[in-house]
Amino acid sequence: MKKIALMTLLLMCGLTVALAQKPAEIKFDKLTHDFGTFSESSPVVTYTFTYTNVGESPLIINQAVASCGCTVPEYTKTPIKPGEKGQIKVTYNGTGKFPGHFKKSITVRTNGVVEMTRLYIEGEMTEAK
Repeated sequence: MKKIALMTLLLMCGLTVALAQKPAEIKFDKLTHDFGTFSESSPVVTYTFTYTNVGESPLIINQAVASCGCTVPEYTKTPIKPGEKGQIKVTYNGTGKFPGHFKKSITVRTNGVVEMTRLYIEGEMTEAK
């Protein structure tokens, strides 16, 4: 009987500690960026998305994947402490692409409360004259 009571007590303590820990949480300043209009003669444009860890545990970005090879995300690889900021730099390269409107997505996976977030970039590439 003592063993059952002791096991129950240990289980309750373990669950209390596990539930008391609050996970990381990512909050982006903005989720979409519009490059506006740019020329085919200068087809490479870059924007940096900024985010903050508003949770209480270190935030880790596990992966940032673009919807196509013409878009390359670079992100902070080290854990972001609670309250600190990180960045995801996104470069669109329109070399060899047809002029016109584009919209691309970047899928960000983290260890946070929200495990997946999508960022979007768009713009209008005009013909070189």
